[in-house]
Amino acid sequence: MEKAKISAIQLFALMFMFEMGTALVIPYGIAAKKDAWLAILIGMCEGMILFFIYYFLFRQYPNLPLTGYAKKVFGKYLGWIIGLLYILYFLYTTIHNVRSFGELLLSSTMTETPLLALIILFVLAICYVLYLGIEVLVRTAEVFIVVLLFLGFIGNFLVFVSGGIVLHNLQPFLEYGWKPILTTALLETSNFPFGQMVAFITLLPYLNCPGLLKKVWLSALISSGLALSWTASLDIAVLGVEKVERSTFPLLSTIRTVNLLEFIQRLDIIVVFTLLITVFFKASIFFYCTLIGIVDLFKLKNYQQIILPVGCILIFGSMVLAPNFSEHIEEGIYFDRYIVAYFHLIIPLLMLIVTLIRNRFKKKAKEG
Repeated sequence: MEKAKISAIQLFALMFMFEMGTALVIPYGIAAKKDAWLAILIGMCEGMILFFIYYFLFRQYPNLPLTGYAKKVFGKYLGWIIGLLYILYFLYTTIHNVRSFGELLLSSTMTETPLLALIILFVLAICYVLYLGIEVLVRTAEVFIVVLLFLGFIGNFLVFVSGGIVLHNLQPFLEYGWKPILTTALLETSNFPFGQMVAFITLLPYLNCPGLLKKVWLSALISSGLALSWTASLDIAVLGVEKVERSTFPLLSTIRTVNLLEFIQRLDIIVVFTLLITVFFKASIFFYCTLIGIVDLFKLKNYQQIILPVGCILIFGSMVLAPNFSEHIEEGIYFDRYIVAYFHLIIPLLMLIVTLIRNRFKKKAKEG
């Protein structure tokens, strides 16, 4: 790993924008219908439980990346295989985010631009920033979180003053009972994006004040969860639950309802620029985790030497991931529901249990 230091504020900015990602613009949690906001909040609470698992592991192995944890806990060979699976998970998630970004730009503003051109430019920007180092990425995050919050305030203000909000669209509360809410929280909102914070285990050794980790992580988790819950409520209040379900990017449809004095309208750029910021940092983090994992498993000197080759894999993978955007979304939903739980919960929980058992035996051996 490189010699770098990340401050608490920088980590918070990075985590907050990471959590926003694509969840901000897609119909997030809509399987719970009008109660999507509640499913998101419950998913956020489940994300807090996951955090304490990750926090325990970090306290045990403060100077290792996630692939290093796996080898320490499960042994050289099994740990190597689990580390490789995490690398593939990080790589796939990066590919998925890059494709989602390209599809939004293609459908909203750059309809005549080839998808490949958008993806190549986006991946090259990520490669360039990471080549400069993780400190450059986190310093950039400090600047862009201010831009992101400003865009969020402007967007919300314009939607409010345009008078398109219909609170009746959010009623009645618990119309379909608790089952769809809890199912959505368990299978979807807890994993995406809150469980994806497992990627930050790789960055924690860089933190210059480990004592603030709990406060920073939980504050980023809660603030991003509240922001996502608010956005889901806003989309439903403006569009209605049926339109949100049918919409590919409901936040884009919501901002398009703004029409003040027949002059302020077609504000798609707010959503597009917001997604550009959030997905750039999310894809960068997952890409960085992929690179660090490869360096750790294959004992390379540094990650800079493999940035371009892995970047080419990103470009190729994002183009062949799915033939069209609807299948791309379906694959993402299936992956989030049935596969990522192994990486977010099951494997880290096994690491925790094995570590506790080992610590107990070591303690008994010392006492004996």
